Amino acid sequence: MTYTAEVQFKFDATFEPTYGTSSWTSDDFVPEEHYLITAPASDLNAKQYFKLFEKFLLCVGMAPESIRSGAMSLVFNDCVREEDQRKVCKEYELTMDEDLHDRFKEWQKAEEEFARLQKGPMGTVLQQQEDLIGLE
Repeated sequence: MTYTAEVQFKFDATFEPTYGTSSWTSDDFVPEEHYLITAPASDLNAKQYFKLFEKFLLCVGMAPESIRSGAMSLVFNDCVREEDQRKVCKEYELTMDEDLHDRFKEWQKAEEEFARLQKGPMGTVLQQQEDLIGLE
């Protein structure tokens, strides 16, 4: 048995001037626009569907920033469990606002450790080597 499937996104628009003339009064508008985006849908995964929908949204005039914001709102809203949000954060190396204070403490400890190592015997040797080659 053979399975085939196709997904389509369709957009039709017309523009009619309100001035009542037969000539176009603005160069900024096209009198008609018709977009039909099709793709084989039998093996598309979720990311591919989102890429396809992104292309469609760009065609109908959405700003890339708005598209990204809309996609993120699917993950980071009150209806999505925090556990699922954290999985996405881990996958894309993101930090949730609630975790910023703890992350800041980690960075602070790392900076203190780095400063301590620079002051030790190896730090002095490294500083002398940097001075010899002209690093600041």
